[in-house]
Amino acid sequence: MAGAAAAPLPSAARLALRRGALELKSFFRTKGQFIVIFSLPAIMLMLLGAMQSGKPDFNGVTGAQILTAGMIGAGIMGTTFQNLGINVALERHDGTLKRLYGMPMPRIAYFGGKVIQVLVCMVAEVALLVVVGVVLFDVAVPGTLDRWLTLAWVLALGGVACTLLGIAVGSLPKSARGANAIITLPFLIVQFISGVYMPFSDVPAFLQFIASLFPLKWMTQGMRSVFLPEHAAALEPAGSWQLPMIALVLAAWCVGGLVLCMKTFRWTAKDS
Repeated sequence: MAGAAAAPLPSAARLALRRGALELKSFFRTKGQFIVIFSLPAIMLMLLGAMQSGKPDFNGVTGAQILTAGMIGAGIMGTTFQNLGINVALERHDGTLKRLYGMPMPRIAYFGGKVIQVLVCMVAEVALLVVVGVVLFDVAVPGTLDRWLTLAWVLALGGVACTLLGIAVGSLPKSARGANAIITLPFLIVQFISGVYMPFSDVPAFLQFIASLFPLKWMTQGMRSVFLPEHAAALEPAGSWQLPMIALVLAAWCVGGLVLCMKTFRWTAKDS
């Protein structure tokens, strides 16, 4: 009808929600991605935790309980940094980002959809690992408000920092074929030196220093402060949980990750 007002375009928030729902459907329908990113940490926790049975504990704190806290930190980084970095790289090289860039869609809607997807997966991953730890390894659910608050801010700061780093690192692979190796290999190395699979005090001192430069070490330490008894802080090299330092480092990585995203993100591959 001539002269009729055009229908208003959906808001950026509404488009982001739609993108988020689409991203979640795609994630859970892709069996390989679902198994490696979401299911593998729980499977590894069950296997490695079972191998810890029978080993001496530290005043009632078992190796499986320490492992559970470490795997929760690694699960946060896996569902954000690793998952997002690989997906962004693949979408850039298969032309998805280029097509989205040419559509009349607010750019923030794309990032909003990705953030929704990784945050939902992150919370589900943490819940799954906590259930495995509680059921199989007698991990204690946080019993005080301050521990629940610590869990919340470590999840929030760690999730935001690793999400931003995942978007930034997605610009590194020069081809879709190399995305998995380029992003997964550094993640695996950082896991081994960040106290995921062993008490952090057992890691050689020079590797402790390197690990302290990355967020995963601080996320695992934060999770140990939530799920282990207070006297387990004696296992930390500093002899305490260092919660203010954890918050400071993770917040700094949030800022640094945002700067890296702004400097490195591209909608098209270099050879496009």
